[in-house]
Amino acid sequence: MNTLQLIEKEGYTIVQMNRGKVNALNFEMVEELRETFRKLEDDAKVKGVILTGQPHYFSAGLDLIELVQYDKKRITEFFTDFGALYNELLQFRKPLIASITGHAPAGGCVLAVACDNRYMARGENYVIGLNEVAVNIQISQNLCEVYAYWIGEGLAHRYILEGKLLHGEEALKVGLVDELVPLDNLLERAEKQIQIYLRADQEILVNTKQKLRKSLLEKLDPNPANALKEATVLWWKPEIRAKMLAYVEHFTSKGK
Repeated sequence: MNTLQLIEKEGYTIVQMNRGKVNALNFEMVEELRETFRKLEDDAKVKGVILTGQPHYFSAGLDLIELVQYDKKRITEFFTDFGALYNELLQFRKPLIASITGHAPAGGCVLAVACDNRYMARGENYVIGLNEVAVNIQISQNLCEVYAYWIGEGLAHRYILEGKLLHGEEALKVGLVDELVPLDNLLERAEKQIQIYLRADQEILVNTKQKLRKSLLEKLDPNPANALKEATVLWWKPEIRAKMLAYVEHFTSKGK
């Protein structure tokens, strides 16, 4: 795989996103994540998974520099695949822990909130949250439901509308993350939690996770193409397109 590195441990697997320094999500990375998690779910030797990033970035979200070049067919396929990945992570039967190694805005937060536990690197500058409105991307009903599941409907309503990104202490206070941990000890903390899950009877653990998520999953649209249809359509709205192109031009010129 080009965008992921798998580290196999006794009873569990660490999936490290490894695409450039910020782990921006493109079509290839989404497809590799989907393929990897399908295999891990079917592998009886794997009792749990840790999803992690690289130092300072869990994932910076969607790779707008690449996505803005997609034609209408390709962007429709991308959003459908991304929505499918999100649904599949939410329905992943085994324990799934996010080891958030730094920034996790937008798409990075999407991956994190699908997990059972979220341990975030302690750092004044690291942020997490759903800032889709602020960057002109239509958020799905499915994502609104899951954000509200973790932090409550009132906060989700306000934070999503304003595109708020939370620093670690804010995220901890509202329950978006479970703990703040020094970056050097972050993976160790996630592995400690996986070990707790491994001690449980695995059939009971899987059954219990399904019961805990039952009411949430029943609220969600299982069809990713339908769930992200608005995002696909609005992607081509002229004024939104102009803002995205300006953003990409500004970002790429800064990197030169």
